[in-house]
Amino acid sequence: MGRKQTNSELGRCALLALLFLGAISCCVVYTLLSAALRPTPTSPVVDAIDSGDGLGRREEAECCRGIEHLELWGDAVKWGSDFKLNSSEECCRACKAMCSGVDGPCLCDSWVFCGDRKACGANFGECWLKKQKESFNPDRRDSGENVMWTSGLVFGKGEDIVGLHTEYGVLRIKLFPDCAPHSVAYILELLRLRLCVGCQLHRAEGRGISWDSQGNHITNAPFGPPYALIQGTLAADGTTTAFEEIQREEWPCPQIRRGSVAWVGSGPEFFISLANHYEWRSQTYTVFGSLLPEDLEIAEKIAHLPTKQEVWSNIHVSVLDEPIRLRVVPVPFLYKS
Repeated sequence: MGRKQTNSELGRCALLALLFLGAISCCVVYTLLSAALRPTPTSPVVDAIDSGDGLGRREEAECCRGIEHLELWGDAVKWGSDFKLNSSEECCRACKAMCSGVDGPCLCDSWVFCGDRKACGANFGECWLKKQKESFNPDRRDSGENVMWTSGLVFGKGEDIVGLHTEYGVLRIKLFPDCAPHSVAYILELLRLRLCVGCQLHRAEGRGISWDSQGNHITNAPFGPPYALIQGTLAADGTTTAFEEIQREEWPCPQIRRGSVAWVGSGPEFFISLANHYEWRSQTYTVFGSLLPEDLEIAEKIAHLPTKQEVWSNIHVSVLDEPIRLRVVPVPFLYKS
């Protein structure tokens, strides 16, 4: 015979029932939230954007580097004898803070820092903020191993553009002097040469079936060939600085995205990417600029010119039937974004 449950037993049963119902409710809520927040298989670039593009943009924003053993001259807008900081990065950021307008020239476009305590002596920590007469032709006072200063450039919005002149139009490139100061210094030297004998584009590959018009990789498509890029060389005859002497930039550099302009290794071979190559995560490439979005149409046109197939280091590539000559040219201050 079964016995009647007491009040205390009824209370315990009710409590257990409530706990059981609560656990079921939590499981249901967790399942629904997980389904809503989990990236879907049909979204091919979710992971790449989270781990790649966002990182690349932060890297560009956080870059603030200069060239060691280089002293830039110019009119001082803040005297280093009265302005001492802890690092070259802080000095760079101080200059950037004077260059935060919507457009137009910067109040500060170059900086000089003394960070070697032994060599600098009483000058240690000095941060000189300066203004050049020509931002693309900075006044260099001295360079070499015996120079104790580190210097860098900061360009105003719209002042940081150079062009690669081709027969199909001018490819305008926004330079990254704060991320790739050595590379930008080389580009400025080419700009001063006026002629760029030997500079050319010789490889052209469209996006094919692997990337959409925004440069995003298409689900389950191969990563090439074609590899969605145009490639060439900026090894100009007559440069006063041999390209082999250009120092490799510090890591990390921005990642390869649609419009990125980068060295293959540390150059002089370079390419303009027509796609977001988040799969290229090694230190094999050095991004030193970005093509203006409105000029991607020119790059796309070049990518579809007649080519022939070749094999470079076991990689199938498309080489232009007729190489395209390049010339680095100044661009009038007309661009505002």
